[in-house]
Amino acid sequence: MKTQFVKDLMVPLSEYATVSKDATLAEAVKALRDAQKVFDPNKYRHRAILVLDEKKNVIGKLSLICILRALEPKYDEMISDKRPMHLGFTRQFQKAMLEQLRLWEAPLKDICKKAADIKVENFMVRPDEGECVEKDASLNEAIHQFVMGHHQSLLVTEDKRIIGILRLTDVFTKISDMIIACNI
Repeated sequence: MKTQFVKDLMVPLSEYATVSKDATLAEAVKALRDAQKVFDPNKYRHRAILVLDEKKNVIGKLSLICILRALEPKYDEMISDKRPMHLGFTRQFQKAMLEQLRLWEAPLKDICKKAADIKVENFMVRPDEGECVEKDASLNEAIHQFVMGHHQSLLVTEDKRIIGILRLTDVFTKISDMIIACNI
């Protein structure tokens, strides 16, 4: 079987939702919707927005969770790291936390004002080395990074510059197609 490479499955930056670091949450949500409208309908929809600096370099990423978290500022008082956490709280404990800390009492009340006021730079996640993969890396290497890092996507680099995104959904589709083709 032919070796699969990251560059074969990545979504180029030009096809992905992007906003400047000075954009508002509302602008980011609109950029995501606009990118989803023009993306191939036979593929999975985008689930993140890439944040660009003045030179159009990717400096951050906004997941759907980042956007929801930005609407409730009390999360910043509780959690110092914006990276995904896998804590295993019971549902009962989560409900108690919601009630005791009064989370989500009013965030949706003024959603339009919040979306217009919050800047993406304040809630984006800056990528670390473990979230990047070279475009010429094998799919095997990328899968290892997905599994070990619990990532939903990896930023694809060429000469240390981010040129696209490799989405877990696309990798899984490729793997599932390979399994189905086995005719077991």
